[in-house]
Amino acid sequence: MNTAASENSVSKTKLDTKLLVGTLLFCLFNKPALVLADDAQELAAIKAQMRLLAAQVEAIEQRQAKRQGLKKTQTALAGKGRHNMGLAGGKTATAALGSGPADPAIRFSPDTPPASVAQAGGLPLRSHGSGTNPFGFEWLPASQEVVGHPRSAMDLASSSPSSITQTSVDHLPPVFTIGGISVKLGGFVELSNIARDSNMTAGPATAWGSFPYANNPNHGLSEERISAQLSRMSVLMEANPRKDIRLQAYIETDFGGAAGTSNSVQISGYTPRMRQGYFTFTQKDWGFHLLMGQAWSLVTNYSKGLLPRQEQLPAVTDNNQIPGIAFTRVPQIRIGKDWHEKYWLGLSIEDPQGTVDASTFSKSCSPNGSSFSGSSVPDGYGQSGTSCAYYQNSGGVLLNSGTHYTDNPAPDIVLKAAADTSFGHYEVFGLGRWFRSLSVMPGESTTRKHTHFGGGVGAGLTTPLGTKKLQLAGNILAGEGVGRYGPSLLPDTTLNSRGQLTPVPEIIGSLGLIGHPSKSVLLYTYGGVETAGRKSYMGNDGHQYGYGVSDLNLSGCSIEFGSCNAQTHTLASLTVGGWWHFMEGHYGSMMAGLQYTYIRKFAFKGNDGFGNSVSPTTFGNTVYVTFRYFPFQ
Repeated sequence: MNTAASENSVSKTKLDTKLLVGTLLFCLFNKPALVLADDAQELAAIKAQMRLLAAQVEAIEQRQAKRQGLKKTQTALAGKGRHNMGLAGGKTATAALGSGPADPAIRFSPDTPPASVAQAGGLPLRSHGSGTNPFGFEWLPASQEVVGHPRSAMDLASSSPSSITQTSVDHLPPVFTIGGISVKLGGFVELSNIARDSNMTAGPATAWGSFPYANNPNHGLSEERISAQLSRMSVLMEANPRKDIRLQAYIETDFGGAAGTSNSVQISGYTPRMRQGYFTFTQKDWGFHLLMGQAWSLVTNYSKGLLPRQEQLPAVTDNNQIPGIAFTRVPQIRIGKDWHEKYWLGLSIEDPQGTVDASTFSKSCSPNGSSFSGSSVPDGYGQSGTSCAYYQNSGGVLLNSGTHYTDNPAPDIVLKAAADTSFGHYEVFGLGRWFRSLSVMPGESTTRKHTHFGGGVGAGLTTPLGTKKLQLAGNILAGEGVGRYGPSLLPDTTLNSRGQLTPVPEIIGSLGLIGHPSKSVLLYTYGGVETAGRKSYMGNDGHQYGYGVSDLNLSGCSIEFGSCNAQTHTLASLTVGGWWHFMEGHYGSMMAGLQYTYIRKFAFKGNDGFGNSVSPTTFGNTVYVTFRYFPFQ
């Protein structure tokens, strides 16, 4: 009898091992869509299979127990443990398939089964507009469609749909949890076809301020590019230590980087880069919010509140947005306060960086034979001697040695107030900046430090126009030294006669209409402008220096291979486009986008060398045709 019991124990152990291995193989190979565990129907189907297997195991063990004379109570307890594992219903399983306890740190996300689920062949793939749209289709008969299919995270009803502008990860259920932390995955794979009528030799991000004048042979030379660089992945990790406290960590990347070995000849090996990477702490009862890391600047317009991933970004395909939108993505420390999630106040301390125009200061200088080279600054009217100015250095450790970084004395500071009302979202903000340079004055051998203040004020709005199907979104930023916050990158500063960085006056603004003719279609049109004022001085030699000077010889700007050092005054743009969410189902969603942007660039007036006024201008056209596959939505 002991031998039989021993053999039965060995047999049972082998059965448990085989069952565990078989179940794992079944889940891994028979249901490859397990990687899409964010889909509640998929989880429900898998768990139903596991429950069925657990019931079969229980029946087999009961038969073995009867044959071997084992006590039914022992078999019932073992079977009950396995049965409870399958019937957890979204709670932590209390027993594994074997005889040991389940790991309490790993569990399924909650079950949210639909009213009815197709019994075979997985869930059907559905097409928007099926039966009415001539391009609509469905891969399974309508009779097999899922009843009560959960709402897709591809919600295009917003004026800034996060599925397009971000990755919509907040609207997805967790793929898995580890301990008290849930993990959500988001992102898409993109393929864009980009056509420009002037060659920019650029990827899927247009340098709006660099459209060439007619002197450049690239002017009117069309450019065609196909790119998948903007394919994006994101991870959102969340924890709730208490019901009034939430911790989040968010990482978002794409392939918009270009290392020294990147090229498009053979492998198009463009590199991953960090778009966003930050963590947040929220105390709901106090209305307190903390963000630390790299995120969209608080200057960016918001569609609701002042919370991350709620930015009012235009649903455009170009990675450099559109002219007139104010934004940056920078490391920052942000604190915020809300009152009943209706009124908001935020303060952000952000990484500084300046853009300097020194085009009229073409000569370099090295006082006393120093190895340091600066810009030679001609003396102003009534002064004598030439100054030497220093304001930037090449990147050092962990920075890009191929570019320059300005000498920043303090971070940028943004203070913003916002209100969410029944008739829209409104916000106002102030921006403070500091610019520093070193200069060696005439007759001196040591440097002096100079710091100038800049900044501006801005506002934004997002509001429906009488109906939820039409929305208006706009933003404006005006001040001195704010060019960095516009996609055209007008200069923040220039130099004065003492080698000091002085802010350039600027205005950045846009206005857009966003329409929703159907739940699967989004249309938009935006107009934008970025303009800079003059900041110059008259030199002792009778010429003007700085930005916005009016005595430059610009006759070569309209002659191919001519010399043209025109300074940009204004960029105006018009963008129209749309998205069609044409397919969604059990295995993700597909979207197609079409966008056209027209831009006009105007320079400050100069002369033709004979006393006649010259006003250089140029224009550009870009067209994007984009397809995106969203595997998690």
